[in-house]
Amino acid sequence: MATPAPSPAEPASVADFEHSLDELEQLVARMEGGELSLDESLAAFERGIGLYRHCQQALDQAELRVRLLLDPDAPEHAEPFEPED
Repeated sequence: MATPAPSPAEPASVADFEHSLDELEQLVARMEGGELSLDESLAAFERGIGLYRHCQQALDQAELRVRLLLDPDAPEHAEPFEPED
């Protein structure tokens, strides 16, 4: 049984997740450094919440894909799905 090639959007999705996670880690480090003003801290916090939600959504979608792949009742030739926005 041949493994289907990953969809073209899949590598970009992984790269996007990794970029978001890296940016979130950098924001946290800057905030923990204590050198930001209150306004900068609030802006960084808002950006961080958005990045966190984006990363969590990507992880939820990956978990769903794994569950579908491991489901013994799933059709053998299941087609990739596009996540909802």
